[in-house]
Amino acid sequence: MDADVVVIGAGAAGLAAARALSGRRLRVVLLEARDRAGGRVWSRPTPRRATPAELGAEFIHGNAPQTMALLREAGAASIDITGEAWAKAATGALQPEDRDFAAAGAVFAQASELPEDESVERFLRRFADDESARAAAQRARDFVEGFEAADPAIASVQSIAAEWQSGVDRKSARPFGGYPPLLELLLGACVASGVELRLSTIVRRIVWRRGSVTVDASGSSGAQIVRARSAIVTLPAGVLRHAGGDGAVSFDPELPRAKRTALQSIEMGHVARVVLLFRTAFWERIAGGRYRDGGFFSGDRQPFGVYWTQLPVRSELVVAWAGGPRATALQARTPDALVELARDGFGELLGEASLARDEFEAGFTHDWTNDPFARGAYSYVAVGGGEARAALAAPLDATLFFAGEATSADGQGGTVNGALETGERAACELADA
Repeated sequence: MDADVVVIGAGAAGLAAARALSGRRLRVVLLEARDRAGGRVWSRPTPRRATPAELGAEFIHGNAPQTMALLREAGAASIDITGEAWAKAATGALQPEDRDFAAAGAVFAQASELPEDESVERFLRRFADDESARAAAQRARDFVEGFEAADPAIASVQSIAAEWQSGVDRKSARPFGGYPPLLELLLGACVASGVELRLSTIVRRIVWRRGSVTVDASGSSGAQIVRARSAIVTLPAGVLRHAGGDGAVSFDPELPRAKRTALQSIEMGHVARVVLLFRTAFWERIAGGRYRDGGFFSGDRQPFGVYWTQLPVRSELVVAWAGGPRATALQARTPDALVELARDGFGELLGEASLARDEFEAGFTHDWTNDPFARGAYSYVAVGGGEARAALAAPLDATLFFAGEATSADGQGGTVNGALETGERAACELADA
């Protein structure tokens, strides 16, 4: 045996699992297809700026105990999101907006009374003729598309409601200075404990039977075979859904029907995200300083539905964001075209298109949907898939264990903390077995 455990994927879940296992004096090999650790957490440094460009995860959702504990251990801190919200009115002018999603939450609370699950879209049609509830229903739809990166025609309303009730969606913060300190802490602990990390190593096939796992992989040095007693699989749901397809990982024997059924009920959300870097925070000084404390800017007719600044940190970075169907509509755009569209859209929202172009310095983006090692941004549950996350998380024959945000069954799907928590959970399950 090359190891006691092979961990597949060095994202947040894989790093958390490897760290926990190495602390139990188990021999661990950690395989990662990318040339870096972190997975869908990817921070790009920006010139002359202390704030990195987060191309993947940026926020901390809910209380996030694992995330907060790791930040403290790394000597880092979180910072609550602040800033005023401005929305494009019918007149074309930006007006103050209330971004409190409590009304949307109240709409979803009624979903728990449904006799059976249904799509968010079908559920929200109930409010179409109710003038008093119509605005809240629209806010709920915006929340599902923008925050959950989900398609309302597919997303399970009962799963969205359960997630809302968990409280994860009601509080947001950022790691001060981004996620790098947390990832560096996990990676450093793994290396110090003897975890063998192999980057640029693409897993092709996982052959397993009780008490034995053989992983066929390919790397820069050619074909590799890793043999272990057990494995923790942290591949994203989008990758697992393609298991057995051309160029995708395969299982021998294939995953049982319960796992395959669960994966058909877990969708990957689509996101178009562009980080814009300007020479100065010009929006703070236009219109007599009206938008100096602007944290969010939105416009219904914009390709990117919302832009946000880094407040309370004063920075020249602005993030352009589109989720769900709005992101799908942008899929055909090249990276350069997306950056240009995001830059011009921000300028048009502010009524300063020319100034935005003059102040623009650089743009950063990544296509997670077409990334073969992600196949989407983060997961959500489709109609009728209420138990899908738990089914995906269930171990197989005390040999294959599963982690990652898609396996989080306590409302933390789609979050970094969900990934960290499930990595630690899978490590405990494996150690107990």
